[in-house]
Amino acid sequence: MSKKQKTIQKEISLSGVGLHTGNNVTLTFKPAPANYGFAFVRVDLEGKPTIEAKAEYVTNTQRGTNLVKNGVYIQTTEHVLAAAVGLDLDNLLIEINASEPPIMDGSSKFFVEALEKAGIEEQDAEINEYVVKEIISYKDEETGSEIILMPSDKYQITAMVDFGTKILGTQNASLENMSDFKEEIAAARTFSFLHEIEMLLENDLIKGGDLNNAIVYVDKELSEKTMHKLKDAFNKEDIKVKPNGILDNLTLHWANEAARHKLLDVIGDLALVGTRIRGKIIANKPGHLVNTQFAKKLSKIIKREKRNYVPQFDLSKEPLMDVNRIMEILPHRPPFLLVDKILELSDKHVVGLKNVTMNEDFFVGHFPGAPVMPGVLQIEAMAQCGGILFLSTVPDPENYLTYFMKIDNVKFKQKVLPGDTLIFKCELLPSRRGIAHMQSYGYANNKLVVEAELMAQIIKTKNT
Repeated sequence: MSKKQKTIQKEISLSGVGLHTGNNVTLTFKPAPANYGFAFVRVDLEGKPTIEAKAEYVTNTQRGTNLVKNGVYIQTTEHVLAAAVGLDLDNLLIEINASEPPIMDGSSKFFVEALEKAGIEEQDAEINEYVVKEIISYKDEETGSEIILMPSDKYQITAMVDFGTKILGTQNASLENMSDFKEEIAAARTFSFLHEIEMLLENDLIKGGDLNNAIVYVDKELSEKTMHKLKDAFNKEDIKVKPNGILDNLTLHWANEAARHKLLDVIGDLALVGTRIRGKIIANKPGHLVNTQFAKKLSKIIKREKRNYVPQFDLSKEPLMDVNRIMEILPHRPPFLLVDKILELSDKHVVGLKNVTMNEDFFVGHFPGAPVMPGVLQIEAMAQCGGILFLSTVPDPENYLTYFMKIDNVKFKQKVLPGDTLIFKCELLPSRRGIAHMQSYGYANNKLVVEAELMAQIIKTKNT
């Protein structure tokens, strides 16, 4: 299985009517760069504002999942986003000339077909995936709807539907492999009950609806008055109820199509988390409200874990460089040499180690009776790691020196005490020739203790 992010190869458009407005809508899928995610662009508005597909922008879940950013709306996003996730995409730009995508047939089928026609390509970036390590849940106490996320080796979803009606009954649907989305879930159409349709028609809220883009379950007696309303609304000469309790002119793809569509909605709504999920979803009576509330909760958990994330390194492995090799590259010498080992080194990052002992000279005065490693020396140690990253690329590192130019966004999170093992990771940032620009982190005791953005100048001091 590929670990690379994916987008589409070329742009592609499709058109239809908006379910709520009844207006013609054109939607265009466009490739997006790595780490971009999914985003909608309202090309019908001045400035073409962008609304990223993020849970934080959900403000309303009536009749679909609706996003608002800076007063700009996108309605019913779930079917489009489900298609993107179902095809294993990571990055996609979705241009639209209205506030809602075309309803098409009420499923994700036509969006999937368009994306496949555009072609799928891998990108030069690793996928971002949240690996579930413990059970996470959210329950709406008023409705009893609940979503549970548990550890699994892949993204799986089970949806259980029970609306307390004889017509719909209790239905379940499961997706064990996302690769089966196209065949098993994408064509599942949205559904509604007759009493809901009557209310929507009376309030002029489904101007783009017809019997080809929604399954209508008849949960009450179909009166002559209602019959005439439906004929006018859907431009039909005759309307009947099938033996299975749905209005005619539509045949179910599956007996449990309602549950499959609810599963589709879960996939689309959880796309708003903004990262892939490796875990199993159990959704009991899911709906857009509980789906998006869970997405908001999960997004916050992921952000919190990212802030507190500590990379793991095997300290028992033979280091790439010991202190003797380090002194062949760096001009620093004890007691100001603050790096003992180099564990990893590439053209873009370096990982170094410093064993902090009570024998350090600075503990004599910082502080008597309460030894703490000075923050400025933690920064210096990170900078020395960064110096190894840059000086290891030249054949004569002994002829170069590095001088600080700037230190930004410094944060000290925890105290560093005698006996701690400090691990530094420095990552290269874009910079000019002769300038070392890095994002640097320091870890101890499985915690982030210091971070900073460092910039230094590399100067050749001797002619060779």
